[in-house]
Amino acid sequence: MKKKVLITGGAGFIAHHTILYLLKNTDWDIVSLDRLDYSGNLNRISDMMNDFDAKEKKRLRVVHHDLRAEINEMLFADLGSFNFILHMAASSHVDRSITEPLTFVYDNVVATCNILNFARKNKNLELFIYFSTDEVFGPAPNKIKYKERDRYNSTNPYSATKAGGEELAVAFQNSYNLPIFITHTMNVFGERQHPEKFIPKCIISARDGFKIDIHSNKNKTVPGSRHYIHASDVADGCFFLINNRKKIKIDNDFGGAKCPKFNLVGPVELNNLALAKLIAKSVGKKLKYKMVDFHTSRPGHDLRYALSGELMKKLGWVPKVSIEKRIDQVVRWTLKNKRWLKI
Repeated sequence: MKKKVLITGGAGFIAHHTILYLLKNTDWDIVSLDRLDYSGNLNRISDMMNDFDAKEKKRLRVVHHDLRAEINEMLFADLGSFNFILHMAASSHVDRSITEPLTFVYDNVVATCNILNFARKNKNLELFIYFSTDEVFGPAPNKIKYKERDRYNSTNPYSATKAGGEELAVAFQNSYNLPIFITHTMNVFGERQHPEKFIPKCIISARDGFKIDIHSNKNKTVPGSRHYIHASDVADGCFFLINNRKKIKIDNDFGGAKCPKFNLVGPVELNNLALAKLIAKSVGKKLKYKMVDFHTSRPGHDLRYALSGELMKKLGWVPKVSIEKRIDQVVRWTLKNKRWLKI
């Protein structure tokens, strides 16, 4: 029987790339559950669906629902049961979390509880994946890359609420024996990303010839760094986990803690200045930039984040495409689809 997957936040950036990946690589039926706010843009889904014929388009259904409210019996009956649930819906804007922390509790904790409650009523459920963030670990000192079970050190309400969602997932596996995996991703980029993000900003700056701010340390000598990863590589890593869910054996640690966790990490660590130069090269322009003391001027933001991808590598997964090729791919696509720099 054909598999069925529910993706929360399906009109969001990472989730719509996951839908695209699954449409191309499976025959599954897909339901996107989204409240369609500022981060959930139906134009993303409409745009990506242009490449599919009528038969393939019917595999995707978009349902409007705000997960801050429970999935009631009527909606439950309408949605039906799922083999897989990918919980990608979240509020993720760090600055807004600092000014509106309670909003993030509702969006990232209450909503997670509601989708977990829905999941435990699904008799066909084979796997629930909770998508978390590298930010739960806090800033990474030089040469440190956080492993999946390292201690958490949230530096803003966004990361704290994502950590809270993780603990709910663990509790639901312990309490109800739900099959749950947790993933950590960081600095995801790709086509149709919101133009407020760093990579689209760099594309605009390089194209139009004005300076881009490079976030750095207090002395403006060391740029911030990240492991950037393309959204389709996140989807590929997720699909790898689904396909290998029965084979994956994780050594129990911390007294046999359940709910395996996996870091989905980009190919290499890259500082923001090097990244901006890569983008300018793909645009075909010389980069203009200025170093700014971003770290101390914006509370809750950290100069360096870093995750270890060794566990996934050991299991047999790494991103298949280099960061240079991914950047060039995104730059070329974005310059051809300029409207995505204006939304």
